Amino acid sequence: MIDKLAYIHPDAKIGNKVTIGPWTYIGADVEIGDDCWLSSHVVVKGPTVIGKGNKIFQFASVGEDCQDKKYAGEATRLIMGDNNIVRESVTIHRGTTQDKGETRIGSNNLFMAYVHIAHDCVVGDNVIMSNSVSIAGHVHVGDWAILGGLTGVHQFVHIGAHAFTAGYSLILQDVPPFVMASGQPAIPRGLNSEGMKRRGFSKESQIAVRRAYKTLYRKGLTIDEAIAALSQEPDDEQVEFMIDFVSNSNRGIIR
Repeated sequence: MIDKLAYIHPDAKIGNKVTIGPWTYIGADVEIGDDCWLSSHVVVKGPTVIGKGNKIFQFASVGEDCQDKKYAGEATRLIMGDNNIVRESVTIHRGTTQDKGETRIGSNNLFMAYVHIAHDCVVGDNVIMSNSVSIAGHVHVGDWAILGGLTGVHQFVHIGAHAFTAGYSLILQDVPPFVMASGQPAIPRGLNSEGMKRRGFSKESQIAVRRAYKTLYRKGLTIDEAIAALSQEPDDEQVEFMIDFVSNSNRGIIR
């Protein structure tokens, strides 16, 4: 299943039932799990570990040195989970020693053409990044988040689980879980209610999150006042999730 025109470094570890197309380059210190499919003209450099069942399309560059002037050739890593789809010309860079030394990608994600994931990013599971999304270094993206085409995300920003950004959005501060954002710079535009329905959240949780959104954004409260008010609401796991995210935001949330 490995084309004779592909280059596989002798130290690379290739799993079972892996397909590798012509003119694809697999470098040293690369591990590719079972059932992966790599098209032609793919470049994978290490140290990189790729899980099972991933599909990587032509001209993607996975595990390359980062674009950080502080990087001095350290053996940082890229770790990717299972069943991701990496489309044409996607670039995913390894980490830096200024952070934890690794970029980490979860499982079941879709990265559409020309997506860029910079050094030290942490991407959860079931994330969709549409065409030409670019996330800068040290960005964290939570599970089930959807980033619309040409979204740009500033370094160190965190995007919460189930959040949604519209196309052409410029994200300069953290986006709390479940929140929809758009604009340049992006501001909150309501809740990702449709996403919550599709993912089976209870009606009670949907109502609680909607009430939390109003407290956070519609009552003219400061962040500290909003957190204090939310802490007095009846317990709900998703609201607690939002409170924890906002309380631990270093860059501040979009307002």
